[in-house]
Formats: sequence, structure tokens, C-alpha cells
Amino acid sequence: MGTGCTRVVERVCASVGMLSEAPPRFEPSLDVSGCGVLWGLPALLANGLLRHASSCFRLPAGFYGLPQIFILLGLMALARIRTMEQLRYCPPGEWGALMGLDRIPEVRTLREKVKIVAQAEPVGTWGAALSQDWMAADPELVGVLYVDGHARPYFGSQTALPRHYMPRERLCLRGTIDYWVNDQRGRPFFVVSTPFSDGLLARLREDIVPRLLKEVPGQPSQAQLDADPHLCRFTLVFDREGYSPDFFKQMWALRIACQTYHKYPKGDWAPHEFQSYEIRMPGGQTVTMMLAERGTRLSNGMWVREVRKLTSTGHQISVISTDYYAPLTAIALHMFARWSQENYFKYMMQEFGIDRLVDYETVKPDETKTVVNPDYRKLEGEIKRAAGILSRKRAQFAATALETAPGSQDSAALQQYQSVPADLVEEIQRLEHELDELKAKRKQTGKHIAFKDLPEAEKFRVLAPTRKRFMDTIKMIAYRAETALADMLREHLTHPDEARALLREVFTADADLLPDEKTGTLTVSLHHLANPLSDRALRSLAIQLNESNTIYPGTQLRLVFKLVSDDNP
Repeated sequence: MGTGCTRVVERVCASVGMLSEAPPRFEPSLDVSGCGVLWGLPALLANGLLRHASSCFRLPAGFYGLPQIFILLGLMALARIRTMEQLRYCPPGEWGALMGLDRIPEVRTLREKVKIVAQAEPVGTWGAALSQDWMAADPELVGVLYVDGHARPYFGSQTALPRHYMPRERLCLRGTIDYWVNDQRGRPFFVVSTPFSDGLLARLREDIVPRLLKEVPGQPSQAQLDADPHLCRFTLVFDREGYSPDFFKQMWALRIACQTYHKYPKGDWAPHEFQSYEIRMPGGQTVTMMLAERGTRLSNGMWVREVRKLTSTGHQISVISTDYYAPLTAIALHMFARWSQENYFKYMMQEFGIDRLVDYETVKPDETKTVVNPDYRKLEGEIKRAAGILSRKRAQFAATALETAPGSQDSAALQQYQSVPADLVEEIQRLEHELDELKAKRKQTGKHIAFKDLPEAEKFRVLAPTRKRFMDTIKMIAYRAETALADMLREHLTHPDEARALLREVFTADADLLPDEKTGTLTVSLHHLANPLSDRALRSLAIQLNESNTIYPGTQLRLVFKLVSDDNP
């Protein structure tokens, strides 16, 4: 039966198909290791952990049912158990106690359950349904959506994925690109993954924008759009990678506004154009910015709004937007709050392990996808090599020549200097000719080709995306749940930025688990933390959690939260 198994009869019945699912049954337990993570269960449920699960997924009859697997995965994310393998080092009986079971499943069993659940169609349906629910819950924030790519390296040997530039390592490494869609506060809605290097604009056109047009709530009707030529459906905010006047024009044809940094601003504006504005950021802090605005015509003739921020050093940061109705301060707020998404990436890597490999399965990619032409990449490397050698030879010539006319670095002008060795002049002429030939050849070579046209030696298999997408959805739910709890805590803390750190401490703290069938309650009595200030904040959090009247799934027991010394919940 395994370590910690006490419900023997039910396990035997489940093994012969006589039990569809073991019901949670709680027993009084003191000093349960890590039981504080149950303080996050109401937020997990409120953010959709079990919502739509029964209609999207199916599990065969067994001891562990679908709700228990989902609850376990959600609690693992909050407790910072980043992979299923790390469960090997967690006490199975202690974790079983906080789930109403004798023990949690072994890693092998959990992997098999996730493999059964994580099929492409139900995972996609579930993720889309949750995304729509999250958008509908905050319609004001959905009007401005942030899109950015996160490079996820792959160090395995199962397949030779294409190389991408990884900003964190400043190297080109094999891996995939995840394109995340978040709100102003960094909370995620969904993610689109691809191993192909076709860029942000391709993913926006093919995957993200069509989905947003279907899922974003509160969009203006077609009659409203026809009546007001400057009204937009919603606004997309992204970094300089998405700068493209043609793309802005295509999006405005769909009445979608775009906002990004201006890639080619023209000169500095006069300092007297800038005025001081106080802007309240999504985190609640107020900042002062020096802002100015003009209308700007892009290279394709499209008129856009250009907003500039004057920094304390005199540098001007240029932002362009096709949102023609948002106030000047809102444009600045939307652009400079983009760092919430960068902070989200960093936090999710450190705390939730979104870069971790979920499984080793590989699948055949879509052969219609475009990839970088290997011949083009090879020519790029040869051009960079030749240009580097030519630059060094010219520098050597400049150091050797006694006199140099300004700007005379062409091969014809080099011959007039008798002090320069003839072989150096010939080498520079040869390199110039070689560089011109390579550039002409590159111009005739297509940068991208279809995957099916790749040479066999260059073809690759891609990492199976479904299980990773399923686990990313669980982690998104956990992040949103932690964010909701942090918002409850901040007003009770001297340092609001410490809310998440306090929650991480709670999620790993010990607690007493006391069920009471007569009153229909399940009390989670958390042990005291390091200082009275933390205890005081948690008492306030407990009041709000108790007001939610959360029922533990599969039971009739209402969750009650308190500290061990508090007689009254």
C-alpha cells in the first residue's frame, strides 16, 4: 500500500473498480507540517482552480479523484514545490492530512494522472474559459493588455530546438518563446508558446489578436465603431520589438489601438513643452513625471500620438500610441507600468519555476510554420566575420598611414599612400570585394523558409506543449490567488511590499487541523510567526477569509482560519 496508507479497504476497492473516488475525511491533527498552505485554498478556488474542471476533464475511477489532483497541484504551487519530483522529499502523510486523505499520491501516480488529464483540447478549453472569467471579473483593466515574450531555454538532448537570444544570459541558446498576455498589475490571462523564431508580430497576428477579439469583454459594438472613427476596442502595449507602422495600420483596421516606444524619434523637444503631472501607478504609489505630447506622422503616413517623458538627466523617452481618447497621463501610465510584466516574469521564474521542464516528450511540429533559413543565417555569420576583419585592417591602415584625408577609406584612395604596405592595401581591397559579394548573395537569399523545406539535417522535433500549458495554467491560478491575498494584507502591514514574503512564510508554516462535524467547520489554526506584527496582519486576513465561507471541496465543512492562541475564529 505504501508509506502512510491507512484507508486500506477504500484503496482495495478502488483497485478493483468498486470506488470511483475516495471522499475527503478529516481527522484532528496537531502540528501538521506545511498545513498553513490551506490559507491559500479560498483564493485558489475563487480564482477558478476547480471552475470548469469537471466539464473539461475526466479521470478514470480510482482512489484519487479530479478535485484532489487539482487541489494538490494548486497547493504545491503556493508551497513552492516547483516540480512533481520534489514531492519525493515531502512527508506524504502530512500532506495527506491537509487534503483529507491518508497520503498524497506518489510522484509516478501523479504524473500518470496529469498525463491523462492534460490533453490538448480540454486544456485549451479550460484555459480559454478561465481567461474569459478573469477578464470579466476586471473589465476596467482589460481595456489595456500587455504582451511580451519570455525566452525559455532548453538544455536537454531530446531535440535540437532553434536558437533564440536569451537576454538574461546574453547568449543565443536553444529553447522556446512564451508570449504572455497580462493586465496592468502583471496578472496573467494566457500564454502562447512557440519554438519558432518568427517574432512578436507574427504571434500577435496569428494567435493572440484573434483570441482577444473573441474573449475581451465590453468591446464597442460595430455601430459604435462606425459612429466614432477614433474609438478603439482595446489597447495592446508591448516593447520596441513590436514597433511596425504597417502593423499599427493593420491593427487599427480592426480598431485595436497599439502603444510602444518610438523606435526612431526625431530630435529632442524644447524643455518648455514639458509639464509636471502626478500619476498614480497600479501598485498604489504616486510618481511625478514631466510629460509633453505632439501628433506624429509615421513612415507609412499614419498619424499617431507621440508622448515624451523628460527624465532628470535630460533624456527624452518617446512613446507612440493609436489610442486617440486616453488622457496624456493615461498613455504614460500604461507604458511605464509595462515593468509589471517584466517583474511577473522574474517572480514566476524564481518562485514558481515557469522555466522548468514538465516532461520529456517531443512531437512533430507544424510543417507549414516558417523558420530562419539556415543559408541566410550562415551568410549573416560570414558577413559579420568579414566586416570584423575589414574593420581591423582599416584600423591598421589608419595607424600606419602618415597622413589621412578625412573620410578616405575606399580602396582607390588607399593607393596614394606610399607609407602603407602594398599587401595591406590588397588585403583591404580583397575584403571589400568579398563583403560586397556576400551582401549581394544575402539579398538574393530568403530570410525565412517553411519548416518542410528545411534540409533533413536541420529539422527538429518540438517539446510537447500540452502538459506544460496545463501546469502553467495551474501556476497562473496560484499567482493570481497569491496576489489577491497580498492585496488583503498590504493595508495591515507597515511595509506593504513585504506582503508576498509574509505569505510565503504562511504557506510553509505548521498548523493544527481541527474538524468539527457538529458545527460543520474545519479549523486551520496557524502557529505563530516570527513577530507580533505578522500575527496581527494575519488575524485581519483570517477575518476576511472567514467571511468568504469557503467549503472544502467534497465535504460540507466550512473552512475557519485562526491563530493557535485565538479562542474565537
